[in-house]
Amino acid sequence: MDGSFLLSVFIFLCAACVLVPISKLSGLGSVIGYLIAGVLIGPSVLGLITDPITILHFAEFGVVMMLFLIGLELQPRKLWAMRVKLLGLGGSQVGLTMIAIAGIAMIAGFSTGEAFAVGMALALSSTAIALQTLQHRRLMAEPEGQNGFSVLLFQDVIVIAMIAMMPILATMTPFEGVASDYGSEPHGPTGIWLGVATIGVFVGMFLGGRYLLTPLFRIIARSEVRETFTAVSLLLVVGSALLMNWLGLSPALGAFIAGMVLADSEYRHQLERDIEPFKALLLGLFFISVGMSLDLFFIASEPVLVIGLVIGLMALKFIILMGVGKMFGLARKPRLFFSALLCQAGEFGFVIFTFATTEGAIRPETASVLTAVIALSMALTPLILLLFDRMVLPRFNVASSTTGESPVNQHHPVIILGYGRIGQIIGRLLEAQGIPTTLIDNNGDHIEFLKQFHHRVFYGDATDMELLRLAGAKDASIIVVAIANNTELVREIKAEYPHAKLIVRARGRPHLFDLLAEEVHFAERETVRGALALGEAVLMAMGVNEEEAEMLAQRFLELDFENIQQTYHLRGDMGALAEQSEKARALLKETLEEELKQRRTGKL
Repeated sequence: MDGSFLLSVFIFLCAACVLVPISKLSGLGSVIGYLIAGVLIGPSVLGLITDPITILHFAEFGVVMMLFLIGLELQPRKLWAMRVKLLGLGGSQVGLTMIAIAGIAMIAGFSTGEAFAVGMALALSSTAIALQTLQHRRLMAEPEGQNGFSVLLFQDVIVIAMIAMMPILATMTPFEGVASDYGSEPHGPTGIWLGVATIGVFVGMFLGGRYLLTPLFRIIARSEVRETFTAVSLLLVVGSALLMNWLGLSPALGAFIAGMVLADSEYRHQLERDIEPFKALLLGLFFISVGMSLDLFFIASEPVLVIGLVIGLMALKFIILMGVGKMFGLARKPRLFFSALLCQAGEFGFVIFTFATTEGAIRPETASVLTAVIALSMALTPLILLLFDRMVLPRFNVASSTTGESPVNQHHPVIILGYGRIGQIIGRLLEAQGIPTTLIDNNGDHIEFLKQFHHRVFYGDATDMELLRLAGAKDASIIVVAIANNTELVREIKAEYPHAKLIVRARGRPHLFDLLAEEVHFAERETVRGALALGEAVLMAMGVNEEEAEMLAQRFLELDFENIQQTYHLRGDMGALAEQSEKARALLKETLEEELKQRRTGKL
């Protein structure tokens, strides 16, 4: 194995030990730190690593793993529901940006082929940086997250067509290509067989994921050998990436499809746990390799040109993204964040420039300048997002930020996250027993209303781990999660504060299944006990005495929860779950009738 590669991994791990804790204090601090570490060890400063592109190609596997994890969260029906945004929003962004950049390049004297090659490469955004940011901020389910992901997914697909266009664009340029070992020879089927193989691979991945992998995972789970599950998880990611690479497609696309095929599997949470550490480490290595690719000597020799191109590119993409976002009805706040998130150039630009230079579509000197522009724009993105948080976001939160005090550590044993209709009932019950409780909510108007009743509720986003630290989560023995969309939050709290017992609100049975899979201390559906109280009232109105109605309601709850514990592992198999549900209803009816009969005859 190459010594420079081992050295870069060693330095990366050293940086990770220092920078990951820092990232807990500053959302993108670790990304900025990795980029700085890459600059320091790269050719421009210490020169410890002389070939950053080789490291970059390996580190891009972190992006592949990230797309696999994203696919696990996105069922095919959700992807179909995104089709308008995927084609409309993603297609508009790429098309308009490519045409605008190509037009500017032709005005600057570039040939038509070179101008469009440059436009294609610079129209793409960084999947690694953008998705890492969206995941960290838990925005994947929000409008800016869904729209950003739609654009990024479209870019990952269209990059295949862009690479295929390079030989055609090369015929429109007056210069020759440069020999290169990277991508110089096809390694898969060609011609009509390429189409047949592509269809076969996609169908095979779908059928294999649906009918082969789930039984395989079931067998592995029964063996209780954790290492085997981890090995199979990695094998799945690597295998799907290799299949796409064999077809000449994006490896990240293959991993995404593999994840999406398994999105309905009951083992997807275990897959996430096994892949997540590898993804995090490889993404860190990816950001270091981006920092290493920055040629500071070239930037110093042409600072006005490079900085001007970076600012111009990011400003142009920001304006286009703002316009596209407005076309598709994004509100101003998510539109601004969406535009700031995607205004950089992306890692696939390096790949396109390599192919373009090889085919003769772009001159080597042009590729050298624009590679520096790509790397510098990616390095600036975390800083731009930090500026967005410090300067733009507060303008939208002025009213809310002044409606409640920020959390402080009161050293209370219980923290309640979300003090709405459910959190208030829990809080009042604890207050009646003299149990001190820290209350957190993010609705400023609601907090002002509660002040009238002498409730001290802290203002803040309960999903922010730093805010929970300030609120004293480290000292709390119980954390009540009373906000609705809480599965990701539960995972983070369990990782950060494993000592705390989690009492969690569930929206319904599927959500309860997910929370049980996370092994929370207790979870309950938000409507079940209220519905049982109403059902108990109906029984009494029908002539059942109060004591029997109370017994029936209590036994119904106990038997229903036993059924949930017995069947939650089937949550990914709707057929088996429906069959089991039918049996459970019959057993419930039989059990309640028998117990009521025994009670009336004095045997119970």
